[in-house]
Amino acid sequence: MGTSPISVPRTVDDLGIRRNLLEDLALKILYLEGELTLRDLAIKMRVSYSVIDEIFAYFRKEQLCEVKGLVGVVHRITTTDLGKARALQLLSQNQYAGPTPVSLQDYVSRIRAQSVRNIELHLAELEPAFAHLVLRSQVLTQLGTAIVSGTSIFLYGPTGTGKTTIAEAIPRAYHDRVWIPYAVEIDGQVIMVYDPGVHERIDEPLSGESDGRWVLCARPRVIVGGELTIEMLDLQLNPVTKFYTAPVQMKANNGVLIVDDFGRQRIRPEELLNRWTVPLDRRIDFLTLAGGKKFEIPFDSFVVFATNLEPTKLADEAFLRRIHNKIKVDYVDSEQFHEIFRRLCAGLNLTYDPAVVDHLIGLLTTELKQPLRACYPLDIIQQICWAAQYEGKPPELDRNTVAQACRNYFLTPTAH
Repeated sequence: MGTSPISVPRTVDDLGIRRNLLEDLALKILYLEGELTLRDLAIKMRVSYSVIDEIFAYFRKEQLCEVKGLVGVVHRITTTDLGKARALQLLSQNQYAGPTPVSLQDYVSRIRAQSVRNIELHLAELEPAFAHLVLRSQVLTQLGTAIVSGTSIFLYGPTGTGKTTIAEAIPRAYHDRVWIPYAVEIDGQVIMVYDPGVHERIDEPLSGESDGRWVLCARPRVIVGGELTIEMLDLQLNPVTKFYTAPVQMKANNGVLIVDDFGRQRIRPEELLNRWTVPLDRRIDFLTLAGGKKFEIPFDSFVVFATNLEPTKLADEAFLRRIHNKIKVDYVDSEQFHEIFRRLCAGLNLTYDPAVVDHLIGLLTTELKQPLRACYPLDIIQQICWAAQYEGKPPELDRNTVAQACRNYFLTPTAH
C-alpha cells in the first residue's frame, strides 16, 4: 500500500461505515455550521462530492434540509425545523462533528500494510538518524538491529547517559510515511485517532486524489513518562462529548512508543507489563467500549522502555524475554566527552579548547567524584552561557567559567 494515494470512495456504500452514522454526522455538521454549500460539507466531512450528493437526496426526501440558494451550480443548504430537532437529538447522544471515520476493517488492513516490521534499514541509512549524537559503533549496530526487528527495546543505564535522547532519535531512522485516520468507527461509536499534538502531518503533493479521511504523516513518535496511568492505555470516553479518544498505543501504531523513565510512572511496572504481555507477544491489543463490547486492534509499535533502574528489578525473566533487544547506555569515555564538547562549541560559536575540557574532566573525576555523563557538556555550557548573559558579555570557555559552572551545577560535598 505504501504512501501512494488511497482510492477515493465515490458512494456511501464504498466508505465501509454505517450509512446512518454518515447521515447523522452530516446533519450535525450542517446544524452547527448554520448554512453550507454541498461542496463545503464534503470538505468538512473529508468525502467526495458524489457521496454528499447521496446524503443531500436523503435529507430532501426526509425534509431535514432546505435549499437557500446556489453558489454557481452548487446548492447551499441549511437544516429545516425538523432537521434542527433531529440534529439536537443526535448531539445529545454524541457531539462528534469532525471528519468521516474509517471502518475498523479498513484501519486494521492499513496498519498491517504499514507495519514497523516491514522496515528495511541498513547502516548507511541509520547513521544520519543518529549523526547528531556521539555513540559507540557497537551501540549503533545494536540500535539498527533492534529497529529492523520492529519489536521492542530496553535502553537502560545510569542517569544522564542519553537514553531519552537516543529513544527520541529512533523515528529519524524511518524514511517513509504512513496514513493515519482522523477517526475510526466501531459498533456505531467514534474513536478519534489523529492527534496533531502527536502526529506530524506531511503536506506534500500526491500523485493523485486521495481519500480525505486519512492523513499522510511521518511515522508516529509517542512519548509517555511519569504521567502514564493504566487509564491512558484504554479508550478515553469524554463524558461531555460522548465520543472516544484513542489510547497512547493506538496513536503510536506504525511508529515508536517511548516509555520514558520506566519504573517511575504512576502505574506500577508490573501492572504495565501485565497489561502489555499479550500485545508485545502477539502484536494485537484488546480495547473495550463503554457498553462492554470488546474488539481487537493491531499493536504495531516499536516500543522503547528507557530506564535508569536495573531491568531485573522492574520485570521478571518471562517478561524480559519478550523484550527482544536490550542495550546498555553507559558513561562516555574522555574521547567521546571531548567530541560532544567540540560539537556543542561549534554550534554555539564558542572556542573549543581541549586543554580546558581536560581540566574539566579532572575536576569531575578527581574533585567531584563524578563519572563522565553525556549530559554534562551541554549542562556546563548552558551554565557558562547563562552567566555570560547575566554579566552582559560574550560567553567564553575557560578554566574560570568552567569552575563557576561546576559550582552552580553540582552539589557541594557536605563537610563532616
